[in-house]
Amino acid sequence: MPRSLRPTVADLLRLKGQRQLVMLRVTTLEEAEAAQRAGVEMLSVTPELMTDRSFRDAAPDCFAVPGGEQSVYTPKEDCLREAFRMMRAGADAVYCAAGLDTIRALRAEAVPVCGHCGLVPSQATWTGGFRAVGKTAAGALSVWKKVRDLEAAGAFAAEIEVVPAEVAAAISGRTSLFMISMGAGDGCDAQYLFAEDVLGQNRGRYPRHARSYRNFAAEFDRLQQERATAFAEFAADVRSGRFPQKRHQVGIDPAELSSFLEALEAAQ
Repeated sequence: MPRSLRPTVADLLRLKGQRQLVMLRVTTLEEAEAAQRAGVEMLSVTPELMTDRSFRDAAPDCFAVPGGEQSVYTPKEDCLREAFRMMRAGADAVYCAAGLDTIRALRAEAVPVCGHCGLVPSQATWTGGFRAVGKTAAGALSVWKKVRDLEAAGAFAAEIEVVPAEVAAAISGRTSLFMISMGAGDGCDAQYLFAEDVLGQNRGRYPRHARSYRNFAAEFDRLQQERATAFAEFAADVRSGRFPQKRHQVGIDPAELSSFLEALEAAQ
């Protein structure tokens, strides 16, 4: 059996400050398999994808971090239970934006935790909504304090979202946490984007920090039009008698058919 190339927490921490890794948020097996083929080192995944038995076949070498905003307003005991479920399913760490007490409890159970600082969507009301965080000295210091708190609570990594690049770089260079940048510049340890943004699947506004490399939305529109056209052609063929044709039907030996019809007639 070949040795897995999947990095461990220790590997990530050894790589801190040496080079940037690549991280994607994926929600399907197809995206996970494509990330594996592309050499993406880290994946953020939904709990549903993490527990799919085919996930590790699709992405055997990707460091997988399941989680979502549902972890925020969840009792500590439930967070622990869910983290254990994810680790049993093959997770390498868990994402947790809950309180420090929950993170400490997870660390006490040796569960690797990735925290969140800067723009944390579930906590955006405290930082002024969905906007950059840390653009003032006071704001930047609050991000730094959050990082230090996560470090003290036992997290091994933190996503730092929509923070000025200079601030994120200064923080990353002063913490032992593996810092994952989403819209926080290139001075961190990994770059993180959502697969749906990279693939251009959205039809609305894209985040400023995102970059699209394909236009799947246009392809989805084309496929939807093709789908409707194919259905219309099928319906027209049924109504006109062009479908089904003889090649679409099952045949029967004439003698067997005659015998059946005779028996059917006698039974009436």
